Parts: sequence; structure tokens; C-alpha cells
Amino acid sequence: MDRVPRPLDPVPSIKFKLGLVVVASLTASLLFFWNQIGWLPPRTAATAVLIALVASQVLAHGMTRPLREMTSAAKSMARGDYDRRVRATARDEVGQLATAFNQMAGDLGAADQQRRDLIANVSHELRTPISALRAVLENVVDGVTPPDSATMRTALAQTERLGTLVAELLDLSRIDAGAHRLDRSVFPVGPLLESVVAEAQVMAPSARFVLRVPPGATVYADRARLHQVVVNLLDNAARHGPPGGEVRLIALVRGADLVIEVHDEGPGIPPEDRDRVFERFTRGERAGGGGTGLGLAIARWVVDLHGGTIAALGSHITVTLPATRPQPHSPHASSRSTPHLGRSVP
Repeated sequence: MDRVPRPLDPVPSIKFKLGLVVVASLTASLLFFWNQIGWLPPRTAATAVLIALVASQVLAHGMTRPLREMTSAAKSMARGDYDRRVRATARDEVGQLATAFNQMAGDLGAADQQRRDLIANVSHELRTPISALRAVLENVVDGVTPPDSATMRTALAQTERLGTLVAELLDLSRIDAGAHRLDRSVFPVGPLLESVVAEAQVMAPSARFVLRVPPGATVYADRARLHQVVVNLLDNAARHGPPGGEVRLIALVRGADLVIEVHDEGPGIPPEDRDRVFERFTRGERAGGGGTGLGLAIARWVVDLHGGTIAALGSHITVTLPATRPQPHSPHASSRSTPHLGRSVP
């Protein structure tokens, strides 16, 4: 606990505090010289104190202006305006505080925008399948459409879409809560990728999926989480590729790592968006059919938990994970690394 005395805390103005400090310092100096010399001209001493006080107030006005700007900007932020910034030119503690304040304002503005995007995107994504499901059920109830298998498959597809959205939102809550339990083991990656491709083919029947996996390739990962990553990547590739386009899922063994690549025939991700596509609710500029903008963000989160890397390179995304259980001296043996996610070479 801080026990340093702060006798000037009751003073409401920093400028007045600085004036008191100057006056007290100058008075102490005059008393010292008075004690040593024996006498000082009273008028000269009073004039010196007054000049010092005025000079301190003039200089303090510029020193405290960033603080006044921060107070005004903070009040604006309380009303929802995150665009106000403070001029930070000084190199002292006040200047560092102003720089930190501007960074905080930018982060709060970005968080507020993400909140708005969450409401808009989730509302849109919920409304579409609910409206479609309601229309199907109303047609069945009114006798317009017979309750045959085709109608039920349509209703089931919309229900699965709702389930996917709810699952993504639950994963988002786990990201924010810092929950990251992994059940990692070494297992052959081929069967898992085959099941993911079969699932993706059902969800995107117009796309052509190609799988290439070397025999005996393994990965050290959480099976369910890795399944989730590859499903999200294939769904993203199928949506952003042309109708009837080819989506290639390729696994490669490079040293002690397993590399998973997902290629599509779409226009590719522009270099300026290759980092942003892994942010929440970012859909990029590629044409495509909707999505919440959470799939790639969740994929990066899972890969990050595994100590791997994920990067967008034009029209394909690469994931690197350890192929075998790391040894204690291995760089992957740390509890968790912080890779540069999404970094790519143009």
C-alpha cells in the first residue's frame, strides 16, 4: 500500500499545486539565504516570489492543457463519441498519458464498432434461416407443401444453419472468457480430413473437393478442435469460390510440422486484407455468400492454442501444426506460443 504523504491532494487545480510548489521552494531558498546572510530586502524577496508564481502559472497552462483535453474527450466518450483525440507532443509523463489515452480511445472505438457489427451480423444471420424455416413450416401447416423428405431436408438445413451460428457464438464467448482446454493427442490426420471433406460436400454440394494426404501423416492436436478449423476453412473456400469450383485440401509433412493448405478458385484475398480476414466479423472484399465473419477468427484462435500458425496467401490459407508430440527441448514444447497469425509475404 502506498504510504507516501500527499499533502497537496485537497488542492483541486494542478496549476495551483505547481504554484504552491514553486512558492514553497522559493520561500525555503529565501529562508536559507536569510539564515546565512542575516537579512534580505523584503520587497526584493516578495517580487521574486510573485514573478516565480506568475511564471509557473503561464508555463503550467501549456503543461496541463492535455489533461483538460483528456477530461473533455472522456466526457465525449461517455456519450458514445470515440473520435476525439488528444494532442500528444510532449515527451514527459503527461505526453505518455496522452498517447496512452489516444490508444485507449481507438481501442474502445474499435470495440464499440465490433459490438455494432455483432448485433447487425447476428441479427441478419438469425433472421434469414428463421424466416426460411418459418416459411417452410407454414407451407406444410397450410397444406401448400407436402411434408415429404425434400421439404424436411430444407427445414433441417435451416436448423443446422442456426446451430452453426449458435456454436460460433459459444466459441466467441469462450475466446472472451479465456477458456482454452485442449485434449491433444497424436493421431493420423487422413481419416479426420476425409470426414471433414464428406461433411463439406454435403454442406456445399456444388463445389468439387479434392483431398491429398500423404500416407501415415500424423498431427499432435485436439481432434475436435482441428475438425472445427478445417470445416471453417473449407466452408470459407466453398463460399468464396465460383459455383462448381474446385476446393483443394492438401496436407504436407515438413520436418516436425504438419502443414494443411486449403485452396480455392476465387479471386484471392488482397494483400491489405490478409491480416484482417482473421479478425472478428470481417468478411473481406471477396464476393461470396454471407457468413458471420467468425469462422476464420475462431480458426486462428484454435491454431493459436495449439502453438501453430495460420496465414492467408492469396487464394489459399495455410495452417502449420506439430506433427508429433514435442520433446521437452523442442520449440513447440512451451505451454503456448504467440505466433504472428496471418502474416504473409506478398
